[in-house]
Amino acid sequence: MDADKAQITEVLIRYATGIDSKDWKLFRSCWTDEVDLDYGEVGHFTDPDAFTELFAQTHNPMGSTYHRLSNFAIEVNGDTATARTYVHAVLMITPDDNGLWVDVIGHYDDELVRGADGWRIRRRVTHTPRLLTGGGGA
Repeated sequence: MDADKAQITEVLIRYATGIDSKDWKLFRSCWTDEVDLDYGEVGHFTDPDAFTELFAQTHNPMGSTYHRLSNFAIEVNGDTATARTYVHAVLMITPDDNGLWVDVIGHYDDELVRGADGWRIRRRVTHTPRLLTGGGGA
């Protein structure tokens, strides 16, 4: 894997790690200062700080979450790139209760740009063809 693709993969992994570790500074470091983020039913976002705050408010009360990313298909063209990444996320809705959960499968279509701080996501369209819940509380 070339250096650009490795760095882009690291940004995507940082996104998942930021959510799962509830490290919102790490999560925010994935985004450019102006974004176009389409998260389907969750909403459409152009402010990465407000988006980060929403994710913090949503995920902080939860138990463990596991965002697994795979099948990184990355194309680099100078200082821009596209990436399609598969995601399988399992979220435990309540701490210490594995009976309430959400299981989502889909993929992200991203546009990234290289800036002074390295690669960042500028645009994302989220596709979630399957979302399951368990325990009646999700």
